[in-house]
Amino acid sequence: MANNDQENSLAGKTVGWIGTGRMGYAMAERLLKAGADLSVWNRTKSKAEPLAELGATIVDSPADLADRDIVYTMVGGPTDFVEVTTGENGVLSQGGKTPDLLIDSTSISEEASHEVREFGRGVGTSVLDAAVSGNAKVVKAGKLSIVASGDKEAFDQALPFLEAIGDGVTYVGEGELARMVKICHNVFLGVVIQSLAEITVLAEKGGVPRHAFLDFINKSVMGSMFSTYKTPSLVNLDFTPTFTPLLLRKDMELGLSAARKLDVPMPVASMTRDIIQNLIGNGYTDCDFAALIEMQAKNSGYEIKSEEVEVGTGL
Repeated sequence: MANNDQENSLAGKTVGWIGTGRMGYAMAERLLKAGADLSVWNRTKSKAEPLAELGATIVDSPADLADRDIVYTMVGGPTDFVEVTTGENGVLSQGGKTPDLLIDSTSISEEASHEVREFGRGVGTSVLDAAVSGNAKVVKAGKLSIVASGDKEAFDQALPFLEAIGDGVTYVGEGELARMVKICHNVFLGVVIQSLAEITVLAEKGGVPRHAFLDFINKSVMGSMFSTYKTPSLVNLDFTPTFTPLLLRKDMELGLSAARKLDVPMPVASMTRDIIQNLIGNGYTDCDFAALIEMQAKNSGYEIKSEEVEVGTGL
């Protein structure tokens, strides 16, 4: 729950929220619990409606949020982002009042971000990129990390709202720099999960229980918040989606596209992208990307099974 200082820092500003998927819902929920005056739109209205119980107003169109001071977007990708901002019913394209500030956390290309930023400049709205690291469980635990870029004055205005959602906020400069940080982050995510799957399968096939091996890794210098909170999925093969292979493939491809543009060779990332494509080609689409361990086991000649061991996430 919010403390009084946090509630005071959010007072006096109305906020709109576009997109209540897994991440968007959890982030909007934290804003509401921090005391924000929040109105919400989602394409599938029923997914947003539970937020009304926490005090949100549910609206029928992104255009209905044009009179908000700050609007936050967390949608599926660049096409959705452009549609909800500059499209016919977009929050920035109504020809009248527009938000003072648009904060976006959608994983899109720098080009799409730049397009909407320029549109916003033309109608008097500052656009701040606010990419995030984590999933809905991380959001609920209050450990989401946020990297932001754009006008420094806009960042200062947004900071109390970003801090209400996440634990750490990093400002990296003007323009779309946060997009580059997020793209690099998610390429690293893909490489790390595949590497973790490979070494875990190697250890298990060599006779080491998965839960014991991962416990050691998490306690070692190679462990991380990521390896720890993915351990239950890897040990018990719980692939309830937090981030799907389809979304991971999209971000790997964004990273490789940027690498080609900047002449940066990325052989490990390229191979990982192909492994993720192989996972998708074998029908792993609506699951968590931790399913890479099951594909790695199949490629290693054995059927992996849940260990049914209770392990914590570290969150």
